[in-house]
Amino acid sequence: MQNRGDGLTDKGTISQNSFGFNRREWILGAASGLCVPAALPVMKAKAATAPKGQWISTRKDAVWQDYSSKLEFGEGWHGNVMVKQDEPAQIIDGFGACFNELGWDALQLLPEDARGAILADFFAPASSPAHGLGFTHCRMPIGANDFSRDWYSYNEVPGDFAMANFSIQRDHSTLIPYIKSARTFQPDLNIWASPWSPPSWMKTNGHYAQRPDPKVNDLPAGKAVEEGQTGFITEERYFKAYALYFRKFIEAYHGQGINIDMVMPQNEFNSNQSFPSCVWKPEMLARFTGFLHDEMQPIGIDIFLGTIERGNPQLVQRFMKDEKAKSAVKGLGFQWAGRHAAPFLHYDYPALKIYQTEQECGDGKNDWRFARHTWEMMKDYMRSGCSVYQYWNMALVKDEPSSWGWKQNSLVVIDRQAGTYEFTPDYYMLKHICHFVQQGAQRVNAHSWTGHENALAFVNTDGSEVMVVGNDQPEAMPIEIGIKGGIAKAVLPPNSINTIQM
Repeated sequence: MQNRGDGLTDKGTISQNSFGFNRREWILGAASGLCVPAALPVMKAKAATAPKGQWISTRKDAVWQDYSSKLEFGEGWHGNVMVKQDEPAQIIDGFGACFNELGWDALQLLPEDARGAILADFFAPASSPAHGLGFTHCRMPIGANDFSRDWYSYNEVPGDFAMANFSIQRDHSTLIPYIKSARTFQPDLNIWASPWSPPSWMKTNGHYAQRPDPKVNDLPAGKAVEEGQTGFITEERYFKAYALYFRKFIEAYHGQGINIDMVMPQNEFNSNQSFPSCVWKPEMLARFTGFLHDEMQPIGIDIFLGTIERGNPQLVQRFMKDEKAKSAVKGLGFQWAGRHAAPFLHYDYPALKIYQTEQECGDGKNDWRFARHTWEMMKDYMRSGCSVYQYWNMALVKDEPSSWGWKQNSLVVIDRQAGTYEFTPDYYMLKHICHFVQQGAQRVNAHSWTGHENALAFVNTDGSEVMVVGNDQPEAMPIEIGIKGGIAKAVLPPNSINTIQM
């Protein structure tokens, strides 16, 4: 039974902290005039020998500053926030992003050595001098997504239920070299995949999009498919053919030396978009998942339900009423407003893995304001039990929109004219966790009685402890962190994100 950090255990009962009383007792005692401790408890460290510590800090105009020499360590100070090894949460499987065609095109604008340096930073493990983000879990589309060059699927031949014309030929110049380049630095890269749209001939409106927009697609106004409907033709032969389409994709990529570990049946199954998309009623998506399971199980491919982009848990609960589909899924994938449903569904289905599948994309400004929002999203998802956190676009050309007219953020931006690149504020925000938290680390509670809740804590497989803590105040903030059996004392710069590892 795990403490969730809110005074409740994962079974809903009141937990006690290490001081012998719980938060509810504290509140009720104070309200009723009963005797309570005269002051907040002193979080005293055990006697400790000062370990080697590292402190990295980032703010808007000063990224990745090494303040390790300013970090004090000892005992006897009052701790504001503690790494609580006795309050373990989920195991962290890894971090990553999505392989998109426009990302590969952007990287091709750079000289080979610069392109290699970026990919090494993203994917090289901690043992490498090039280690930056250390991605181990990435995503890719099955066919086109909104950051492809244009629409395509692997089989646009109407009525080809046997998939005789299935082909990944297009990917040989885009996604396949992109993934292989990444695997040069991370050979054990885990990859999962999902479609944004089935082949157009499998859909009720015969088009890749679900919402007309004359600026970016040619879908007639009368052929929109609304949220709450199903845009897929719900006949058994179509379900079987589409499940076979997934299997052909898995096998074709395996033939290229790229293993796909898991699939999700549909990206954002409630969103009717002007770019490749397909809406599904939960019951129909569940029905398809049964057919998908029949093709995936013999080749050892897991299925997660996702991606879930709505904050309504009932959509998933409706899916789970189908017993075959429920037994087929091994995890849940959340993005966008789905993060508001994640903690409830993690509570309802504790045996299922939780992935954050796509960070919100921003508006292409790549500014510090949005990087601070990134930190809020990471805290929400980590506290909801997610074991994998994934960014969206790794690389994009500066100030250029998608093929469907949407400017978005990325981890690195490439200047088309100058042939140069720059890491963005989102890159540094992500790096404050990814660079320090090892694959297989355990998130633990970052416990505070003094309002220092703007933090995440982890214990790595090598025994090192990591505290990521933000200061969202306009002035410097002194803080004392209980870590590695002692107290680390620091003064956090204004409006900063900080990582302390010992």
